[in-house]
Order: sequence, then C-alpha cells, then structure tokens
Amino acid sequence: MDPSTENRAERRLAAILAADVVGYSRLMGLDEEGTLNQLKAHRRDVVDLKIKDHRGRIVKTTGDGLLVEFASIVDAVRCAAEIQAGMAERNVDVVADRRIQFRIGINIGDIIIDGDDIFGDGVNIAARLEGLAEPGEIWVSRMVREQVRDKLSVTFEDMGEREVKNIARPVKAFRVMTKGTTAAASHKAAPEEGPSIVVLPFTNMSGDPEQEYFSDGISEDIITDLSKIPGLLVIARNSSFTFKGKSVNITDICKQFRVKCALEGSVRKAGQRVRITAQLIDGTNGGHLWAERYDRQLTDIFEVQDEVTRQIVAALKIKLSKADQAKLPTSGTKSVEAHDCFLRARATKMDKEGTRAAATWFRRATEIDPSYAAGYGGLAITSIIEHQNPWGTDPKEAMKDARRFIDRALTLDQNDPYLHFGAALTAMFEKDFDRWRKEIDAALALNPNYAEALNARGTVHFADGEPQKAVPYIEQAIRADPANRQQYLHFLGGTYLLDRQYDKAVALFQERIALNPATDLSRGYLASALGHLGEREQAGEIWRQLKEINPRYRATEHLSRMPLRPEDVERVLDGLRKAGLPAD
Repeated sequence: MDPSTENRAERRLAAILAADVVGYSRLMGLDEEGTLNQLKAHRRDVVDLKIKDHRGRIVKTTGDGLLVEFASIVDAVRCAAEIQAGMAERNVDVVADRRIQFRIGINIGDIIIDGDDIFGDGVNIAARLEGLAEPGEIWVSRMVREQVRDKLSVTFEDMGEREVKNIARPVKAFRVMTKGTTAAASHKAAPEEGPSIVVLPFTNMSGDPEQEYFSDGISEDIITDLSKIPGLLVIARNSSFTFKGKSVNITDICKQFRVKCALEGSVRKAGQRVRITAQLIDGTNGGHLWAERYDRQLTDIFEVQDEVTRQIVAALKIKLSKADQAKLPTSGTKSVEAHDCFLRARATKMDKEGTRAAATWFRRATEIDPSYAAGYGGLAITSIIEHQNPWGTDPKEAMKDARRFIDRALTLDQNDPYLHFGAALTAMFEKDFDRWRKEIDAALALNPNYAEALNARGTVHFADGEPQKAVPYIEQAIRADPANRQQYLHFLGGTYLLDRQYDKAVALFQERIALNPATDLSRGYLASALGHLGEREQAGEIWRQLKEINPRYRATEHLSRMPLRPEDVERVLDGLRKAGLPAD
C-alpha cells in the first residue's frame, strides 16, 4: 500500500438534499403529540416513500430535519418536487397555522465519507440553501440548475448570489418552479407585505481610511431612525454591512433580504464640511425612487440624517403619527465632537482590547457632554461584556458598573431603545426577570426592528421556564438580521435543550459551531445535549475541543453567570454527568 494514500479520506460526487420543517417548534408548542404524529405520518406516506422511489439514502435525521444523498441529481430534484407537491395536497384542508411544511435545499458536489455520515462543502451549501428557502420551496445551486434544466419539466427563478457563512464565495441560488407548486409558493419570492428596506454602508469618499467610522456611523444612525417606524421592516446593520466594500447588484441584494428597496450613498468629510449623497433604489427594477446631495457644515450633520430619513419615509408613502415623528431624532447630543467619540466607540470590535478602547471613547463622549445618555449606555454595555468574558475583570464589580452607568443614562433619556436594551441586559445578568421583561418591551416599543432586542425578548422566556415561547422572537431576530444567525442559533439551541428536545438542540448547536468554530459556550451546551441522548463518545470529543479553546472553562462557573433557573442549570449539568464529563 502506498503510505501517502493510507489515511486519505474517501470522497465521491453526490447530490445532497437537506430539508426541515418550517416553524416546527411553534407547532410543537401548539400541540406536541399531534404534531409529532402528523410528522411521522408525512414521513411514512410521502417523504420516505419518495426518497426510496428515487433511490435516495437518508444519511441522518435531526428531529424535524433530514439529510439525503442521491447518486443522480435528476432523481434528487424530482424527489424534492414530488415531496412538496404531496405535502401541498395533504395540507389543503389543514388550517394554515397548523400545516407541516418543508423547505428544501439541493446541491451537487464532492463529499467526504465517514462511516454512514457525509461532510464537506457539498453538504454545507445544501444546508445553507435550505435555510434560505421558504415553506413549500426548493432552492438549488447553479450546478444543480445546469444539470437538470433540460431534463425535467421545471423552471428556475434566479434568486441572485447569496453570501453564506463558511463558504468562501457567494452561492448562486435558484428557486425551483414546478407546475404544482409555483402558484402556491410564488408570493414567497417577493418581498413580504408592507414596506421594507436595506440600508447599505455608505462609501467613505474622504480618501482617508481613518474616516471609515464616520461614514459607517451615518449609515447606522439612518438604520436606527428608520427602524423606529412602525410597519417598516429594516434589515439590521450586522447583515447589511456584510456588503461593505463590495461591488453589489441592488436587485440581487433586495431579493436576498426579501425587501422592496435599498438605500445607498457616500460621505466625504473634509475639515468642517461634509458632503453626503443618498439614493433610494427600487429593489425590483433598480430604478431610483429618490436621490439627493447635501453639502453642509459638519455641525449640520444631525439635520442631514433627519432629512434623509424623512425623505425616505415620504418616498415609501408611510404616514407617521406625531408620536412616531417624535421618535426619529437619534443623536441625543448637540455636540458633534461627543457624537464623533460615540461613533468611534461603536465602530470598535468588541474583543478584549477593543472593548476597553470603546469604553475609553464612550467615557470621552460623556466628558465632552455630561448629558449624553448614549455615552453612559455604551459604558454599561462594555461593562456587561467585561462581566461575560474571562479577561481578568471582577465580574461583580463589572455588573455594579453596568448598573450605575445604565441608571445614569435612563435618568437622562427614556426615549432611546439602545438604553432600554442596555438596561434589559443588565437586569438579565442580575436575574431580575421582571425588569428584564419591562426594559426589553420598552426597547421594542421604540424600535420594533431591533434584532438584538427581539432575541433578548425571546431569551426572557428561555430563562423563565417558557422555552417554547422564546422561539418566535428569536426567529424574528434572524429575519431582521440574517447575517448574525450564528449568534441567535446559540439561544435557539438553548430553548430546545431546556425543553428536552435534545435532537433539535444538537443540530442547532452543531450549526452554530460550524458558523463560529471558536465558541466554547455552545460546545458546553452541546456536550450536555449529547449526554442526555446517551452519546457519550461524541460528547467527550466536543468537551475535548472546548477545553482546547478555553482550558479554564468550568460548567458551574459559566452557568452561574447565565440567567437560568436553578432547575434549568441542573438540567445542563445532568447532561454533562450522563456523558461522564465534569459537572463542576
């Protein structure tokens, strides 16, 4: 035997189908036994039968999802189309909010074989396409479309290039349109009802990379203002900024985010003058809905942002009440210098060094303008981050600082959702559930698009013994901020872990780890879920990885900082014990 090939992984080309049930957790919350029985019947009478008919192999199931391998891509697409057609027929007489509907992603590529399991980009892309699909839909990669376009009686809708996590290049996606499913699913490809927008990062035209924070700050402030408008869906900054510095096709981006229009622009700052251009673009045809250029003194920057927001509202034909109009001003200070410090802090990466640098900028903002509430809010957030991370700070002192700063901020301004979010986080780690719920509701009343606040609203239920009620809020957060999906998956996995749906928890934590390989927290929870399932060997491997990432990790110390009830802490620890792992 050639020594160079002795440990070579087995590979082959295969068609991969990934599928899951949309809103499964919500359905289980409505009727756990009935949903489980329905899913089993659908699997037996439609899904598994069609897979067998088309010579597919079920690689694995994850509660409400499954991964299937086919030797033929034609068989894979035909199988998916027949599954969706069969499910549509079975759902005809079912009340809309009780229907079990699948979403499916298909890719063809090189896979790695490990026993009965398969891995590789071929699998990952299929899973990412499935995540982009809506109920009843099938999404495929460009290669799939090219392989089957003349072999099956289906058409394909171009959904544009999609940036997906852990895949180096954008994935060109297509939606399968079949005779039986086109009419039922076509509305899902269009933007959701009501006005919706993505604000792309404004281009820094100053010729100085150091001014990048300023142009980013303009974009973020406009996002914040627009997010306060009831009925307007605004994609979160974390997602829209994934296109920063890239040449983009506006219609593709609007398709990707399922929004009706996009705002793009540029900023040129020179001395005490600033020039801002902004264009509102129709996402369906690329036409301009509105465009303007502003040449102003730097001291007028707040008025410019306010005017841009109001022009967008007018172009989208949104009617604002007087109360809504009063919410729009964002800065909270008349000091351009203090706001500049705030923008510098907000642009800083929140790792150990970045968090402390941000705190310095936030503190400087409050020194320039002692009435600048957002500066104190920023100090509270950096204190919470210090509390949460093993950077040598005394966690108790960090929480005392957070409470002091956020209380100061709220005495200055009760109308900033950022401050109420900071107060909610503080209350969360103080395990004050009543205040946590009150403050996060206040934040969402002021900004219904606030993705992090939506996630935190779900986490209230997660921590307070109502994990199933958390799911809709976390899913809303993912809709508003899809690029930050990996963060929200941790909390979504936690809901299933505490709800004893360990298969689902495992799948979500595994996806989160794939998107964020450095996480120790999700590995701790994953090891517990695996322990509850009796997967001791797999749990041990996850624990080994965790200790490599964070040798000082101790489950009890980690969980003591989490806003969990004692009985839920015990459930996590019990899973570790069942896996033979240290629960101390």
